[in-house]
Amino acid sequence: MKDQDKTTGSVDLDAFWEELRRFAIDVIEREPALASLLHDTVIDRANFAESLTYRITRKLANHAASVEALHTVFLQAFTEDPKILEQVILDIQAVCDRDPACDDALTPLLYFKGFQSLVCYRVAHFLWNQDRKEFALYLQSLISETFSVDIHPAAKLAGGILLDHATGFVAGETAVIEQDVSILHEVTLGGTGKDRGDRHPKVRSGVLLGAGAKILGNVEIGTGAKVGAGSVVLNDVPAHTSVAGVPAKVIGKTSEVSPALGMCHELDS
Repeated sequence: MKDQDKTTGSVDLDAFWEELRRFAIDVIEREPALASLLHDTVIDRANFAESLTYRITRKLANHAASVEALHTVFLQAFTEDPKILEQVILDIQAVCDRDPACDDALTPLLYFKGFQSLVCYRVAHFLWNQDRKEFALYLQSLISETFSVDIHPAAKLAGGILLDHATGFVAGETAVIEQDVSILHEVTLGGTGKDRGDRHPKVRSGVLLGAGAKILGNVEIGTGAKVGAGSVVLNDVPAHTSVAGVPAKVIGKTSEVSPALGMCHELDS
């Protein structure tokens, strides 16, 4: 499948894939009980796209009618839009850089449902843009049932996103998440009623969203802002500002340019 193993933008897919395969071989030497899983998922696959496809479609297949149909759709998305793989690798790098529970790129691929649900969303978003909306919504439903993550396929998510723990994350149809954002579990990017049109939050780059934060309506969370755990945000949040509370109020300026990268949840006053 052409272009799957080529350099895409700033990401060297060949180098990433070879490093992942070498690490899988090392893991088997330390833990032979995982040999079958790692051969099936990584070592016996031709490239990173096939590895992603094999691992994730078989998880979704627990709730799906046809793993073959899912397999075909995933490979089609990765082949026709190589940018998806670039975003996926940026997501893996985000996990490795920001999650102290992750020491290598193989772990998110095998086990982390936050990362896996983002991969599935990116395929659903591809289908939505191809006007295959019925299949995109079907895939959204599978993601929700499998990972407890509900991202509308029309939402726009850039790369480098850490979806930590992930359970209960919701993003509505017109939500936007820019590059390098970190999001904890039970965060909602939702609407405020029955209004149609552009009605969901816009989260700018470098933002950190604490666990259980509810951001409602067509509001903007400015670049490098921080939203405290359990907050309810109903208004715009200025760039590089910390907010918290119900409803959320400004606490102070953030001490970091990009709180998403530092992952410090203490609020700056």
